[in-house]
Amino acid sequence: MKPLVSVVIPTYRRPKLVKRAVQSALAQTLSQIEVIVVIDGPNEGTCASLAEVDDSRLRVIELPTNQGCTAARRAGVAAAQAPWIAHLDDDDEWMPQKLELQLEAANRSQYKYPIVSCYLIARTPQDDSIWPRRIPSKSEPMSEYLFVRNTFFQGEAVIQASTIFTSKELLQKIPPRISGEVHEDWDWLLRATTLEEVGIEFVTEPLSVWYLGDNRSSMSRTTKWRNSLNWIQKVQDLVTPRAYASFILTEVSSRAAFAGEWKAFFPLLWEAIRHGKPLPMDIGLYFGMWLLSPNTRRWLRNLLTKNPQPLTT
Repeated sequence: MKPLVSVVIPTYRRPKLVKRAVQSALAQTLSQIEVIVVIDGPNEGTCASLAEVDDSRLRVIELPTNQGCTAARRAGVAAAQAPWIAHLDDDDEWMPQKLELQLEAANRSQYKYPIVSCYLIARTPQDDSIWPRRIPSKSEPMSEYLFVRNTFFQGEAVIQASTIFTSKELLQKIPPRISGEVHEDWDWLLRATTLEEVGIEFVTEPLSVWYLGDNRSSMSRTTKWRNSLNWIQKVQDLVTPRAYASFILTEVSSRAAFAGEWKAFFPLLWEAIRHGKPLPMDIGLYFGMWLLSPNTRRWLRNLLTKNPQPLTT
């Protein structure tokens, strides 16, 4: 039978991890699916690992050269046979009911093109946390939900790649941009939600596992702060002034501080004030990014938000 949902998994030289992701997708309670793994450039180890999976619903596409995660996702979407697409990163995994519950939410939605997300388990070597701690309100701009913090700790507002479930038609209408692999998921969400027929839906259960804090390479952890700054400047028309300032004072500054680029301290602060509308909370977070190490911030977050429970608005 034609699948109801196509799962698209881009991967690059992580054979053991992608096999775990594939197995979690194939173990879904919604069985009428296909799982498309796009190998981003030839890799014998990945092919051999996937060959061990005996399931006719698994399809493997091998790109001739390494083209990046976004290009691999686009190839998977183009090959998809189902009307619905679910993204899964190769180092994440899902709970068994994820696709079933998200498909139900999509079918109930009032929007022609719903983007369905869900709570997730943020897993580190130390512990698990349930994110996001809140979901967007109906009138909240997407940029402010994604970038503006009302608390000092990460995980307040999250829509992560492996939680995104939407229609193939929307992904063809608003395809992810191939622009250096910088914040491609946020970039797509900001552009897609400008359409009147698009709306965000949330399944308020933790249905995805996002692995954080280990030694694996990740675009979100290695993006240079200048690339992040260039990106937010290019999409400034898609974000509110508050979101623009908050992104610079948290996301960009955390990368600059991690790299020890103290010469960026005052230019970034001035950029946020000159072109954005920061509030005292944003300024406080900015100084925290520079003066507290990532380990110290993580310790404080775990101390003050231990075992956070999902909140609805």
